[in-house]
Amino acid sequence: MKTPFTIKLIENIDEMHRVEDLQRQVWQEGETDIVPAHLMNSAVHNGGLLLGAYVEDELAGFVFGFTGLYATPDGPRLKHYSSMLGVRPEYRDQGMGFALKRAQWQMVRHQGIDRITWTFDPLLSLNAWLNITRLGAVCSTYLRDFYGKMHDALNQGLPTDRFDVDWWVLSHRVNRRLSRRRRTDLTLAHFLAGGAQVVNPAEMDLNHLPHPVENPPVQVGKDLTFLLVETPFDFQALKVVDIKLALDWRLHTRTIFESLFAAGYLVTDFVQSISPPTRSYYVLVHGESTL
Repeated sequence: MKTPFTIKLIENIDEMHRVEDLQRQVWQEGETDIVPAHLMNSAVHNGGLLLGAYVEDELAGFVFGFTGLYATPDGPRLKHYSSMLGVRPEYRDQGMGFALKRAQWQMVRHQGIDRITWTFDPLLSLNAWLNITRLGAVCSTYLRDFYGKMHDALNQGLPTDRFDVDWWVLSHRVNRRLSRRRRTDLTLAHFLAGGAQVVNPAEMDLNHLPHPVENPPVQVGKDLTFLLVETPFDFQALKVVDIKLALDWRLHTRTIFESLFAAGYLVTDFVQSISPPTRSYYVLVHGESTL
């Protein structure tokens, strides 16, 4: 049963201190990694946005971002950079993260800005499904070890590689996915039926742990309509069991995504198999084929 919640703009410094506390609970980070209330306050009063999801009077989730610039042939343009999205563990999988992003999308449109960007770990399946499939973001940029060495529970022990995604807030793609009459999600079967090629099929061991295939033959070219890149279904669980295998996956997928992005491909969807063991795949298409 979903817990009712409301979403509000946060502009009060006392509420921002509550966001500090929520960061500690969500990411279990050290004090040096917490975005302080005074910095959020400065951003909010200069074009930034801080939105909170409340269950009655309890702050249960938030999204925070600020305005930035990106280069175009005609000079710099404004964008919104979405820095953090966090939800208390007990309220996850209830649509709260999606609702916060949707509210952010509405506010940014009213500011006259057409692009939102953010980063996320490409090996985290839940984040991939929300960001790519549900929200309609796309990605053609891979950032190696973007945050450097981190010591929180989610990132410790591995390079902090990230996807840098684009959310074109005025696009038909995004509007359809946020609509109450949203399109039916395509499945793995749809893409396979359409001729999609899995470029790195994993090998499963006796414990159902996926292992990347050494030196997968990545075929590129805009004549290939769809490519599928396999990633572990539950990367955090795999990391707990075998940190070396987790590092293998990080380096393996880094090579593949960098090669495909350089060849003109971009990530447009994320799908999973239905039959166990569950397997996860990014869908990539060549940039020219999306025009």
